[in-house]
Amino acid sequence: MKTNILGLPVKESELLVKELNILLSNFQVYYQNLRGIHWNIRGKRFFDLHVKFEELYTDAQLKIDMIAERVLTIGGTPLHTFEDYIKNNKLAVGKNISNDEKAVHLIINSLSDLLKIEREILKQSDEINDEGTNSLMSDFIAEQEKTIWMMRAWLEEEL
Repeated sequence: MKTNILGLPVKESELLVKELNILLSNFQVYYQNLRGIHWNIRGKRFFDLHVKFEELYTDAQLKIDMIAERVLTIGGTPLHTFEDYIKNNKLAVGKNISNDEKAVHLIINSLSDLLKIEREILKQSDEINDEGTNSLMSDFIAEQEKTIWMMRAWLEEEL
């Protein structure tokens, strides 16, 4: 089996790059959804949610960079066009959402879909002993599960 400079199998790393690029694409859509609800939120909870949505999109922006850098680290090229992002997107696109509960539901559903992609990447990276990708996905998963819990608590919903 041929390995790269990191000691990872080349063929499996190429497959992992494809999955990471799918995650990157979906995170870009998630990020843009967050920007939209940040800009358009209305109502009595505006001040709290406006700040929270900014916190979330800032975090998403950092994660986007981390995913792209991981793609580069394992020998791939990160996707970087809107065409690629839309082609690989699995998330609902939020358009003109100004209602607080609709906005929070969009976040919950988006994070749930991102978790599915991340768990698949975690499974694949674990199979090739790619600790760098494992660690990244584990950190993302733990943070996003907590955010889902908090958003559902805000909605007064049970898990």
